Amino acid sequence: MTLSLYLDTERWRAHQRAVLADFPGLVPVAKGNGYGLGNRRLAEEAALLGTGLLAVGTAEEAAEVLAHGYPGQVLVLTPYRIGEPAPAPAPPEDRVLRTAGSLEAVRALAGRPTVVECMTSMRRHGISPADLVHLAGPGSPHRFALHLPLDRRAGRDPVAEVDTWVRAIGAAGLTPRTVFLSHLGAAELAELTVRHPGTAFRCRIGTRLWLGDVGALTAAATVLDVTAVRRGERYGYRQHRAPGPGHLLVLSGGTAHGVGMEAPKYLHGLLPRLKTIARAGLATVNRSLSPYQWQGRQLWFAEPPHMQVSIVFLPAGPKPPAVGDELTVTVRHTTTRFDRVVDRQTGSAAGAVPGSPAEAPAPAGSGDPGSASSAA
Repeated sequence: MTLSLYLDTERWRAHQRAVLADFPGLVPVAKGNGYGLGNRRLAEEAALLGTGLLAVGTAEEAAEVLAHGYPGQVLVLTPYRIGEPAPAPAPPEDRVLRTAGSLEAVRALAGRPTVVECMTSMRRHGISPADLVHLAGPGSPHRFALHLPLDRRAGRDPVAEVDTWVRAIGAAGLTPRTVFLSHLGAAELAELTVRHPGTAFRCRIGTRLWLGDVGALTAAATVLDVTAVRRGERYGYRQHRAPGPGHLLVLSGGTAHGVGMEAPKYLHGLLPRLKTIARAGLATVNRSLSPYQWQGRQLWFAEPPHMQVSIVFLPAGPKPPAVGDELTVTVRHTTTRFDRVVDRQTGSAAGAVPGSPAEAPAPAGSGDPGSASSAA
């Protein structure tokens, strides 16, 4: 019962090195489910890249990767909350950079490595330009962070926004030695470096670094059972009728893995909206496409996914897979927990990804997961 992520490790690492070349001084990001690979694995890869700094989402994640042996410093992206409980065991303070999103947090973190988050057009959290003057003085911070929007609306220029902030920091009597950035391109980073040669700009990169070459990663689900059905036969928890002759395929991957779970999407343009309306219309008659594919054909869910397995319907015609074969499955890595990650070249599995539904790897299936890649 295994949902596997097959990794072309050499190709994957070559992509990482290419991103590092485009973004000198980049800070790898490992948070949440570790982009489907687990934060521990990503911390190991970050150590190989030699960036000296790894960004994580929470203080607990920082404690985890440091305990697992990450050799550098760790930047916690979530702003520090005064009075928050410390993770146990607490990591060494000099190994962790905490983000401060308010003047009160900056003061509470006095004496500890701190990154000051600035309120950009994201409007999520951070100090205002007017707050900067209150940071000047002995022991004033020299690390700042600017988290920028993904979309460039109404002619917004991210380089101009960063430039304005860097100048405002300097005008307040502070020295922006390091500025951490998110969601900038390589050319934009280069332009900022030319404008402000005394500042080290370091881009925090996660998705582009780990999932930017989708051909290096393939998700596959094991076939657990195959049952022939006739038209009208009932099946499943809800006793639906089979729409025609075919086979019910029981596959690894359920809601505990994130299969069938979907985050809200922000839609642009008419076509995506029409597709969403069409999917909603099909859902009203209990018709939902699954992420599973067999012989290049995307299959329909026979019923909503169970906790650890899914049942799909394969119409009569193509030869059904056998128990133990694998089907390619297109999933979103940031919302999927795989049971194991397997190196394509060696066939070796790292075992269960920490936090995944399975605690130990299952035997590989006899089928070929195919060449289709998972969606980032």
